Amino acid sequence: MPILNKDMSVCISLSGRPSNIGTRFHNALYDELGLNFVYKAFTTDDIEGAIRGVRALGIRGCSVSMPFKEAVIPLVDEIEPSAEAIASINTIVNDDGVLTASNTDYEAVAELLSTHAVDTALPVLLRGSGGMAKAVVAAFRGAGFDDLTVLARNEIAGRALADAYGYRWAAAEPEPGAAVVVNVTPLGMDGADADVLAFAPAHVDAADVVFDVVAFPSETPLVRAGRAAGKQLITGAEVIALQAARQFARYTGITPTPDQVARASAFSRA
Repeated sequence: MPILNKDMSVCISLSGRPSNIGTRFHNALYDELGLNFVYKAFTTDDIEGAIRGVRALGIRGCSVSMPFKEAVIPLVDEIEPSAEAIASINTIVNDDGVLTASNTDYEAVAELLSTHAVDTALPVLLRGSGGMAKAVVAAFRGAGFDDLTVLARNEIAGRALADAYGYRWAAAEPEPGAAVVVNVTPLGMDGADADVLAFAPAHVDAADVVFDVVAFPSETPLVRAGRAAGKQLITGAEVIALQAARQFARYTGITPTPDQVARASAFSRA
């Protein structure tokens, strides 16, 4: 990484629970490619003030994570279709004070459903109703999945999400039988929920595909259960690497190669 200097471009992340994954990923690629960039993670109790700072200080790029993905919508100038369609933002690019927002989470999930060749005829059970859940549900709908149930204790948010994409809502786990189970909640994430299995074991046993969007740790209880049961896995590690690579390209104008993404992803978790 170059020595800090006045011409260095700064990128940041804003999250309720910051980790070093994005920081290490972006900075590793900056170093490998010899770019005059630096990336730093932050949290905040003043999201409006933070976004004003992005604009006022000329911060080039800003990754947005829970719980700020919807709160930043009225704070930007332009919204790309990937974010507008789901009313959720995870990426902001600053071009001379003009803030343009997109959602690379949606793009990453759509790509993973394709590369993993998940059969669109399979029934899906998805737990969650927050900003990331919007991106995932929209990606499933965009890929052509017609049979999906949104499992969420919050009836207002769960029903709204399901209705928006023509799916069903449930407050409690239905009988096992869904061929694809997807966790889009903090269950299994480092912290208070680290040991919580996002679905009952019977749901894992019944599934063909186990998908956990939690990125840290990559080996969540759900991923471990799916691996032990011999299920096809899609992990949060894959999601975060792909979405970060798309952010990197927006911030720098350079699209990293798959090998570069793999090395940066491995370094971010070392």
